[in-house]
Amino acid sequence: MTVNTCSVSKRIAWLEGLRGFAALMILLYHAQLLMTDYAFTPQPGGLFKNVSLMAVAGDRLGHPLISVFAAPVWFGFQFVDVFVLVSGFSLVLSLKGKPLQIGNFLKRRFLRILSPFWTVVWLSYPVLWAIGIATNSYIPHAWHFFAAATFPLLYDYQADLLLQMSGPWWFVSLILSFTFIFPFLWRLLQRWGARNLLLISLLITLLYRALAVYQFGGHPTYVVLETPANWLPFLPFVSKLSTFVLGMVVAQAYLQGRGSLFWKPRVALLIGISVYALGFVSQFYLVGWVVSDLLLPIGLVLCSMAIVQALPMFKRFESVMLWIGTHSYSYFLIHNFVVDRTINLVVHQNLQLYYLLLPGMVFGTLLLSVVVDTITPTLQQLVLAILQDIDSALTTTPTAQTRRWNTDTGDRVL
Repeated sequence: MTVNTCSVSKRIAWLEGLRGFAALMILLYHAQLLMTDYAFTPQPGGLFKNVSLMAVAGDRLGHPLISVFAAPVWFGFQFVDVFVLVSGFSLVLSLKGKPLQIGNFLKRRFLRILSPFWTVVWLSYPVLWAIGIATNSYIPHAWHFFAAATFPLLYDYQADLLLQMSGPWWFVSLILSFTFIFPFLWRLLQRWGARNLLLISLLITLLYRALAVYQFGGHPTYVVLETPANWLPFLPFVSKLSTFVLGMVVAQAYLQGRGSLFWKPRVALLIGISVYALGFVSQFYLVGWVVSDLLLPIGLVLCSMAIVQALPMFKRFESVMLWIGTHSYSYFLIHNFVVDRTINLVVHQNLQLYYLLLPGMVFGTLLLSVVVDTITPTLQQLVLAILQDIDSALTTTPTAQTRRWNTDTGDRVL
């Protein structure tokens, strides 16, 4: 496997920028839902019915012109699957063309996912508690905080323990699941080849999603609808398996200097719009739920790639895109706290205040995500040091002596 260095930084920069944009769209999506009291979510009644429902919901946003510009935000949930696709891509790139060391990979990946998560949980609870006391508002129950702080050791598959702290956190268990199965999928990719693995994963995903809709009685995570199983059948990784595998396949092709990331912008835009349009219409039909979440991220990524590559000034913002991408995960973890508390405690139903404070929610969340990513390494080292000291103090075997320092001539004294 050879790495093609042509325009590598540009391509990766726009992908990191897309990751940050995805986190922003999810924030705006949740803000709009809370502000309008879930006035619109896609329903299985067809395209025209949903357009009329969206028009009625848009009236709650004030001026009709504002409703038009806000319409794309109703579909910010689509960027969750963009995260899934980009995750498969990023994990392959993280190997840097070297053999997969499963132990080191799992350790590094778990710390990358769980360390910021635990930092957000541990720091947010006392803040939320203080705000709740000061404003006589909701305070997370101590049990739900304990369950989130000990995740994933204490976890139920209905995601209730995480949902009680922050609704979007159901996604954390999904990316952990993909971390578990990545080494297995990577081995299959080497043995079966990209085409065979992608085909098999697509068949598995389509079959499962068909069962989820027609046999299990479920609905996608972004739909608010009474069904026998609610959204639970769409939480497991198998419902998005082919999207993740596609990201892996695209990354492998990219490292070999070929594939869709090297398409001309016009071709990428044409295919992206076509695929996205098909996925967009599909999300309004029961049968469309089987394929919609597979098509939407493909269309969004291709369109984003084409648009960015057509912008000559993009190179000036590469470092900014890379910086934003590094904070996108923490941004996602924090955003619901900021949006929920701002709207429920300050904005209420005041539209003017909502639009006034929306930029503050966007940039305030970014600031907090930077704080979390700055604190996380220090907090991680502190916890590990405490655990090592406890282990050293309680261990009765000769290995406990390894922490002693036997001085010798020439040793440097600190």
